[in-house]
Amino acid sequence: MGITPSDILLTGRVAVVTGGGAGIGRGIAEGLAAFGATVAVWERDPDTCSAAAQAVGGLGIVTDVRDSAQVDAALAETTAALGTVSVLVNNAGGVFASPLLDTSENGWDALYKANLRHVLLCTQRVARQLVTAEMPGSIVNLTSIEGVRAAPRYAAYSAAKAGVINYTRTAAFELAPYDIRVNALAPDLTVTEGLLALSGGKQPGGSAIPMKRPGHVDEIAAAAVFLASGMSSYITGQTLHVDGGTEAAGGWYHHPQSGAPTLGPG
Repeated sequence: MGITPSDILLTGRVAVVTGGGAGIGRGIAEGLAAFGATVAVWERDPDTCSAAAQAVGGLGIVTDVRDSAQVDAALAETTAALGTVSVLVNNAGGVFASPLLDTSENGWDALYKANLRHVLLCTQRVARQLVTAEMPGSIVNLTSIEGVRAAPRYAAYSAAKAGVINYTRTAAFELAPYDIRVNALAPDLTVTEGLLALSGGKQPGGSAIPMKRPGHVDEIAAAAVFLASGMSSYITGQTLHVDGGTEAAGGWYHHPQSGAPTLGPG
């Protein structure tokens, strides 16, 4: 059969990126557009939504994907303007510290809605449309390294991200007969506008990461393009860790002074 460079192209595909106004989401939106997709950005913030849509030459729809009615409206508008969506990137999310003993029901529900509930809503709506149209598709869910390890002070967030991983597996199985693939991306520390704001504009270190640096949004975008394209046509139900080796290392890191392999406190 053979593979060709054109297999990575997304020409003629309509893609939706939720939370695509900034950070990893915008990087993914720009990556998909660079490889030929027509992109719709679904984003709560009107300013970043408009700017991202303009940057990718696509469609910007101000949407809160935690709300099913808004998801339905955004999908209807996207379909009318661009055609049937065949690539969905569920990137929207949010995080705040919430120690276990202090987590309120409202805090738990907020983190669930921000990080997991919308994955169901958007996946379900887009998949239904694809099944009706008898079209193949690719769905990519953004989870996190925190979904596979302990995350002190972030139990609710990490539980939601772990839910994304399991939902990805089950959705992949149920949708496989329709040629709809579902995979996930799990970043670790990644340089975004938000992260730079928290660090006072300084590049964050990556001493606990085997590759000794944080990731870049373009590296997450590259993985998303791969999973959206025909190059990954036999991959489904998987979580790809784009994390510089953190998950594989299982707690090992290179000591910042000696460079020696170290497990636990140095």
